Amino acid sequence: MESLIRMMDAADALPGAAALRTRSYELLDLPADARVVDVGCGTGRAVAELAERNARPIGVDLSRQMIAAARHRWPDADFRVGDAYDLPIENGAAAGYRADKLFHDLPDPGKALTEATRVLAPGGRIVLLGQDWDAFLIDSDDPALTRTIVHARADRTANPQAARRYRNLLLDAGFEDIAVEIHTGIFTDTTMLPMLTGLAETARSSGAITAEQESSWTTEQTQRAHTDRLFLALPIFVASARRP
Repeated sequence: MESLIRMMDAADALPGAAALRTRSYELLDLPADARVVDVGCGTGRAVAELAERNARPIGVDLSRQMIAAARHRWPDADFRVGDAYDLPIENGAAAGYRADKLFHDLPDPGKALTEATRVLAPGGRIVLLGQDWDAFLIDSDDPALTRTIVHARADRTANPQAARRYRNLLLDAGFEDIAVEIHTGIFTDTTMLPMLTGLAETARSSGAITAEQESSWTTEQTQRAHTDRLFLALPIFVASARRP
């Protein structure tokens, strides 16, 4: 769990991450003192930032360890252990619902949106953020191997294409005024090298590639990173909508 928390902290510190979080708060369009639930809150950074914007946020996460870490970091905030399918919040109690990098981990995103509808008041706003796990754009001397590596990692994800489905999922759940934005991170240095090597390791451990292929691909990406030749484009989808 400590390694996961460190990885999440690193992701929060990536170039553009703070601006993307701010954009999600803007899209929530919350009135002052409004209740908002951040589902899959992790260690609670967004909850703390929403509180600074005069909202009344509730952070919900399935992991008791994450909630414990969040409470340690932000002792005055409201954090609750809970499931995206069964939120510990009353019917219609929230003016906003936010989920960042969550829906790709849910086997049934539609069920989570049914629950979002339950906790949102009429007119409440929902904002979903996340990457499509089949859409990592990586420059490589071996494009075929790179596709295999990316898809192997996607196949280990419960719902790897959830982000590209945000609009249709929201339509199916009855939401209105749906809008989708794409914010693309471009990485050309060593910042994302651990993530790239992790992709290759996952592909090898799943049997999609050999140890030799993992080694050669990781060596190439490492060399690229240290010679200003790495290129990774990572599109992040941001969907917003209103509960009727």
